[in-house]
Amino acid sequence: MRTKIRLTRFGAKKRPYYRIVVSNITSPRDGRFIEVLGHYDPTQGIKKATINKAKVAQWISKGAQPTDIVKQILKNAQA
Repeated sequence: MRTKIRLTRFGAKKRPYYRIVVSNITSPRDGRFIEVLGHYDPTQGIKKATINKAKVAQWISKGAQPTDIVKQILKNAQA
C-alpha cells in the first residue's frame, strides 16, 4: 500500500483548518485516512502547527511520502 502524508481540510467556508494525516494515495483529499499526525491552521502560520514528529518519522521510515506543503510545515513547525 502506497501512502502519502498530506493535509485534510476542515473548518468553515473561508476559515480553513487542516489535519496532517497519513492516507492511501487513492483516497480523496477529505476521504479516508489511516492516522492523524498533527494540525495546521493557516491563519496562525506554519510556525504554530502542531506535529507529532515521532509518528512522522515512523511513517517516513515505512515509505510514506510527504506532499510539498507538508514538507514545508515539517521544516518550519515547532514540536
